[in-house]
Amino acid sequence: MTEISAAALRGAVDLSSLRNRPASAQPAAGAPAPPAGEARDVVVDVTDQSFGEILELSRSVPVVVDLWAEWCGPCKQLSPIIEKVTREQRGRVVLAKVDVDANPQVAQAFRAQSIPMVVALIGGQPVPMFTGAVPEEQVREVFARLLEVAAQNGVTGSVPFGDGEGDDPAEAEPAPMPPLHAEAFEAIEAGDYARAIAAYEKALAENPRDDDAKAGLGQVRLLHRVQGLDLQQVRAAAAAAPGDVDAQFQVADLDLAGGHVDDAFGRLLDLFSDADPEQRTRIRERLVELFELIGPTDPRVASARTRLTSLLF
Repeated sequence: MTEISAAALRGAVDLSSLRNRPASAQPAAGAPAPPAGEARDVVVDVTDQSFGEILELSRSVPVVVDLWAEWCGPCKQLSPIIEKVTREQRGRVVLAKVDVDANPQVAQAFRAQSIPMVVALIGGQPVPMFTGAVPEEQVREVFARLLEVAAQNGVTGSVPFGDGEGDDPAEAEPAPMPPLHAEAFEAIEAGDYARAIAAYEKALAENPRDDDAKAGLGQVRLLHRVQGLDLQQVRAAAAAAPGDVDAQFQVADLDLAGGHVDDAFGRLLDLFSDADPEQRTRIRERLVELFELIGPTDPRVASARTRLTSLLF
């Protein structure tokens, strides 16, 4: 996955089994230390026993979890890049490295079927980042999305940072956020999604190449559509009217917001196959919007695009 989606914060992965796991008698090597105001490395090794601390830390600071193993060649390519980009954030992001061979319970909780697998934690909730080795430029793009989504969800803290290499305090200041992006974030925090949408649309009108605004707009549009919806009522209405496009759109939005990406795509593709030409246009446009929200390189998007193509021709 090459984009972080705020919608994914509803939690597609259950980490409750790790949240209250008792810690070992001795602190694990690299486990997060109690807050003491002292600078430290932001890359830590985490175990099954210490992972609960990372979950709690993610309530104030975004955490990136790197699931790796010594035998994994792609991991050896990706991990140094992630470590480098994490340190460049200078305490605004923490990287938790998990050896899946030594810590199978964490790997199982994340349903890691292949590695390298990288997942973000924001407020204790998992958000997919990517699976497999990716280039440094793509890692930087995903980290930028991560910080945006963390800000949208009020996770804007940092940890004291020190890498022992002569830190320059001037470098610690993040680049100022573009005014329209700042306006959108302020509106999101206030729950005013309509104002956030307007700000992102204005940013795109000024700069159609503003990928951050484009990603933010897709995310906020989804949040706006699902705001106030009752899942049980929406599902009942859709079941009672299987051909009602708007009713099916609402269920698909809630599925996507809850992390059930395949279910959302499958519902809309089934709807598309039986729809008339006018309805097909609406459904295809909504599918394309959701594809962009999840990310064009996500395998679930690739599979859904393939099926859509077959239905079109």
